[in-house]
Amino acid sequence: MKTSIATVSVPGSFPEKLAAIAKAGFDGIEIFEQDFLASDLSPRAVGKMVREAGLEITLFQPFRDFEGLPEPERSRAFARAARKFELMNELGTDLMLICSSVHPKALGGVDRASADLAELGDLAARRGIRIGFEALAWGRHVFDHRDAWEIVRRADHPNIGLILDSFHTLARKIDPDTIRSIPGDRIFFVQLADAPAIDMDLLYWSRHFRNMPGEGDLDVAGFTRAVMAAGYRGPLSLEIFNDQFRGGIPNTVAADGYRSLKTLIDDVRRTEPSLGGALLPARGEIKGVEFIEFATGEADRAPLEALINAAGFHLAGKHRSKRVNWWRQGAVNLLVNTETEGLAFSSWLNHGTAVSEIALRVDDPARVASRAGSLGAQQHKAARGPSELDIPGFRGVGGSVLRLIDDASGVADLWEVDFTAAERDKPAEGNEIGLQSVDHIAQTMAYDEMLSWTLFYRAIFRANRAPMVDVADPDGLVRSQAIDAGGLRITLNGADAPRTVASRFIEDTFGSSVQHIAFSVSDIFTAAEKLSARNFPLLEIGDNYYADLEARFGLAPELAAKMRALNILYDEDAEGRFYQLYSKALPGGLFFEIVQRAERYDGYGAPNAPFRIAAQKRAMGPRSVPRR
Repeated sequence: MKTSIATVSVPGSFPEKLAAIAKAGFDGIEIFEQDFLASDLSPRAVGKMVREAGLEITLFQPFRDFEGLPEPERSRAFARAARKFELMNELGTDLMLICSSVHPKALGGVDRASADLAELGDLAARRGIRIGFEALAWGRHVFDHRDAWEIVRRADHPNIGLILDSFHTLARKIDPDTIRSIPGDRIFFVQLADAPAIDMDLLYWSRHFRNMPGEGDLDVAGFTRAVMAAGYRGPLSLEIFNDQFRGGIPNTVAADGYRSLKTLIDDVRRTEPSLGGALLPARGEIKGVEFIEFATGEADRAPLEALINAAGFHLAGKHRSKRVNWWRQGAVNLLVNTETEGLAFSSWLNHGTAVSEIALRVDDPARVASRAGSLGAQQHKAARGPSELDIPGFRGVGGSVLRLIDDASGVADLWEVDFTAAERDKPAEGNEIGLQSVDHIAQTMAYDEMLSWTLFYRAIFRANRAPMVDVADPDGLVRSQAIDAGGLRITLNGADAPRTVASRFIEDTFGSSVQHIAFSVSDIFTAAEKLSARNFPLLEIGDNYYADLEARFGLAPELAAKMRALNILYDEDAEGRFYQLYSKALPGGLFFEIVQRAERYDGYGAPNAPFRIAAQKRAMGPRSVPRR
């Protein structure tokens, strides 16, 4: 099945759009008329450029306000169509989209509309053109694909068919299974778009908030299953109108589109038995985090390792062939890499002290790596030392590398083979504070990159996303979304306002992604007391927070006082309770969090975020402003 994307979906000039779409791997493009008109290229030059890029023009669109017009508007519409047919012949494409009319003079009536299309079909046939009729969700008289199909059916012309768009069907809450009864050969083209669930004017919603399949809340998979079950085997094409994408990077937007479309096709083939099975290797199941590696320089290593040591980690060993220290506590392994070449060195030069690698325990590393590569993720091969294990990996979002490992491929041998035995698993008595595992990793990015990062994780791994929430920083909002991938929890924090803590982190680290790491404990009060004794740099929370906390949750005064003394924050919901504390940030903004989940609490303490951010701003102090 061919893949396609509308040029309106990708930012940039027409040549930039074309280059990005071809690089992403699409088979074809819909030429959005405005993109063509805005260029200074002739129709023949555009057609030649498209073909030289290895693409085909799958559709020319849109032709507006055609059916049901009175005279003289009707004659003018036919004359406009004839000119577009000449243009299409020069471009080298044979399919044009006509969307249902919104013209104020348009007259209703299925027979009137079908007669207009049948007459246009005769004109189109003489030019070798086919016409696809689409019901706009806000059409004046036709706004349901079932009505559009009835018009096409009555037109009864081989050059007239139906065009379906997932947004127009799903935004109106029309059951997509009604498509299954439409003959597949009468569906000329299918456009796909997702969107967040927002109650607003349909036209405004469509023009500003469409996104890639899998990034929104619409049942695009159900729609696509119905289309393919009907027997449609033509191109599947993305038509995305989105304010964020318009200001994005062409290559990134196109790559995301291709990733979303291939993922959607694979999901549909897996769930619709008649379609022949999976297209891609199955999504990966993450079982846990095996290690997190920090890239740093020799001069910057001391403060990082001082924080790690203060958190109760012990130096478990050193890499046999690289300048890498291994720190361990419970099931948590942290690596500090001070190499002077390779990925870690490059990461440190670009970002300062930052997370450069995350190793994940997965069900099948080779399969997951293959799926990631099929979806455009860049494979990563690092230089190996003598006898060093070969751990497959690929570049993740934010520039870091995700390593993949399982028992069969050497997770049990990794620490024996790659690291020296000195000091291994021999922490000083009482030195540890009870850290058990990595609870979650918080990644920070520009807000307009959030959809891309969410798509990345959900396309490659079995992962669910929570609803997006707004986190109040004193200097603006940060939008946060949690991704639960089984053994890996991630919170994505999108910064928009320039003076927020999140934006400051992005600026100070030149786009490093991991802002903090949260570790789990079973007894946070004991852990906090041990941390205090070890001079762990606890982030100090203001007294006003605890006075309100006691009243809000009806906490015992003694418990609230103990939390205040240990700088522990608290939240609860119907499922359970949550305790958390933070370290102060290292230069550059990286910090640690320690959490305890009680019962079935599944959140991240979002109500506490404004108080944490305010405390961090007090600890960091005001940002100096250069004198002019």
